[in-house]
Amino acid sequence: MTDTTVAPATLPVLDFSRLAAGPAEAAAFRTELREATHDYGFFYLVGHGVPEELIDRVMTTSRRFFDLPEADKLAIENLNSPHFRGYTRVGGELTQGRIDWREQIDIGTEREPVALTDDSPAYLRLEGPNQWPDALPELREVVAEWYAALTRVSLELLQAWALSLGADEHVFDAAFAERPSTLIKIVRYPGKSDPEPKQGVGAHKDSGVLTLLLVEPGKGGLQVEKDGEWIDAPPIPGAFVVNIGELLEVATNGYLKATVHRVISPRIGDDRISIPFFYSPALDATIPVLPLPAELAAEASGITADPDNPIFRTYGENALKSRLRAHPDVAARHHADLLTPAE
Repeated sequence: MTDTTVAPATLPVLDFSRLAAGPAEAAAFRTELREATHDYGFFYLVGHGVPEELIDRVMTTSRRFFDLPEADKLAIENLNSPHFRGYTRVGGELTQGRIDWREQIDIGTEREPVALTDDSPAYLRLEGPNQWPDALPELREVVAEWYAALTRVSLELLQAWALSLGADEHVFDAAFAERPSTLIKIVRYPGKSDPEPKQGVGAHKDSGVLTLLLVEPGKGGLQVEKDGEWIDAPPIPGAFVVNIGELLEVATNGYLKATVHRVISPRIGDDRISIPFFYSPALDATIPVLPLPAELAAEASGITADPDNPIFRTYGENALKSRLRAHPDVAARHHADLLTPAE
């Protein structure tokens, strides 16, 4: 039985519009940003300026995708893609070796595959085209708008973090300037309880830099680990749930920590749409390590040491690690040479 006990606490709420409200308000926002991600690794973001019309259209189009006939969804199944793009049927993804009860479509930055040589890093295999459903051509258009809007928010957040940590606001820009590897997932959690809810997605950390998550209004299930207990993080209307990934932990020597989180599935008769936007640099980008001010450096506990989940400075290594574990069927079909006998 899944333990769904949660701590009586809530995540901080930050107002993004304060960055444009004058120097004092901007400085106060940056301090709150640093403290929220040092203490929790998660927060709600309001005042972000993403149009409500676009949010509604993304959610409506996403539900229309999952309402398509099974044959239309399976026409773009991720098993067809060596780049781990496309549709994953319910039960087709794993977290910590256990089945996640969800279906989804993975959409990355649209590019041609890299011409690989024997000396090419294995992570370059992740770069390539998406698969788009012929039965829902408007999905591609709305995703492009979503990508542009959330990239703006993500870049401004990253620059605010840099300033809050005593660095130049553009210190991370080079990693994202060319060939960013941002990933969008459009996820549906169907109801599953017999009798208790199941693992929608298991406890994990995100492998990139930061995540902006949109959750269907009124649909809970996200839980964040804090001091060994689980905090419920239900959606706030119009807000994104934001969390940092492993690369910001690397960049701050553990002053900011990538936080473990999970999703509990809805009960039978209900479902839940969520759309995480993983803001990530180029696959070959190495994230800079910031020289923190003394008072912050004193609170940096170092990068989490976990032999079962090593954290790499180069984003592509982190991303490939995650994809091979999450989608063993895709890995076996297209990348068997990268698997150990245990995998």
